[in-house]
Amino acid sequence: MKAGVLALQGDFKEHLDIFRELGVDAIEVRLPSQLDGVSHLVIPGGESTAISMLLESSGLDKSIRQYISEGRPIFGTCAGMILLSKEILGGRADQIAFGAIDITVQRNGFGRQVESFETRLEVKGIAEPIDVAFIRAPVVVRMGDQVEDLASVDYVFKEGGSRRVPVVCAQGSTLVSSFHPEVTGESSLHRLFVERF
Repeated sequence: MKAGVLALQGDFKEHLDIFRELGVDAIEVRLPSQLDGVSHLVIPGGESTAISMLLESSGLDKSIRQYISEGRPIFGTCAGMILLSKEILGGRADQIAFGAIDITVQRNGFGRQVESFETRLEVKGIAEPIDVAFIRAPVVVRMGDQVEDLASVDYVFKEGGSRRVPVVCAQGSTLVSSFHPEVTGESSLHRLFVERF
């Protein structure tokens, strides 16, 4: 097993540290050739528009599309969730949406930087609640029939009312989270990713 972490922008170092803590060989991925031999790939949190442009300029967008088409495991956190989704609301028209998971996301749906928060979250497949950080996090506004909701939180709409929204979703070999598990040093979701996917 070898984990690759997209290292173009964002929280890639924290993901690498977690994999190494779990005893998983992990490398930074900046070039298409660095995907060779990678068994599990992470697209970290960061700025989804910037990551999208860097993917295209590096040629990694095509390589990641190929990686996904082969059914290889991929995990996106925050901006990574946005990039792996089927549809993005509030993004640029030319922003990459890999369509690895059948969800529609609203960028920054949980609010701006000042509205960031941490919480304990119960996740299906993980025995104990985990500590996670929501930082300019996307909201899942639509989830396809084949998508599994592994964790949800209450979401209060600005126009009033609230409902449960999924914040950890899985479909096939794809796992996504609205939040940053790496910011709190939480390793349980990474362990689930390498053991289940």
